Amino acid sequence: MKMEEESKKNEVAEAESSGPLPEQVKIFAGTIGMTKNSARAIYLLIVLIVVLLDRWTKHLVAQRIRLYSHIQVIPGFFRLTHTENTGAAFSLFADSTAPWKTGLLIAFSVIALIVVSALLWKNHQAQVATGVGLSLIMGGALGNLWDRLARGRVVDFLLVYVKQYQWPVFNLADSAIVIGAGLLILEILLHKSGGQGESQPN
Repeated sequence: MKMEEESKKNEVAEAESSGPLPEQVKIFAGTIGMTKNSARAIYLLIVLIVVLLDRWTKHLVAQRIRLYSHIQVIPGFFRLTHTENTGAAFSLFADSTAPWKTGLLIAFSVIALIVVSALLWKNHQAQVATGVGLSLIMGGALGNLWDRLARGRVVDFLLVYVKQYQWPVFNLADSAIVIGAGLLILEILLHKSGGQGESQPN
């Protein structure tokens, strides 16, 4: 029995020392067996889900809540309010009256989508946090770009507030972008902390 246990331990140690297989997907400190093509298919599915949910929720709000009206969900904290934003995410630059603003935002969105698409496709290590984060950002950017191309403005409807203080009205696409960026930052921080831990002498 002892010899069998030692043999299993040696096999595990050899597998760990050989490093992760190229066909595996890293998720922070762990791995999940998945080919890169399968990972890419899942990431594209995430993009599609984000875009469809974003389009569906915006359509519901436009149909059921009059412009600048609201529905109280959690008194003193959260409500649905129908607004239209001509600026960027979270109403950035919404007050600008520059005629080139919409064109600039569309151009910026297209460039961002090209960059994110390239990073997602070249995700050779198939890292789950990175892939999911990029997918969320891509889906959110596509959702808002759809509005800007079709109407020149984006439907926002989620409002979080406490007393007189409130966060700018946003939508599901904005949420996906923020969550995706958060995952990328978390992945970078964990990667750095892991690298520092490995570099320390025993």
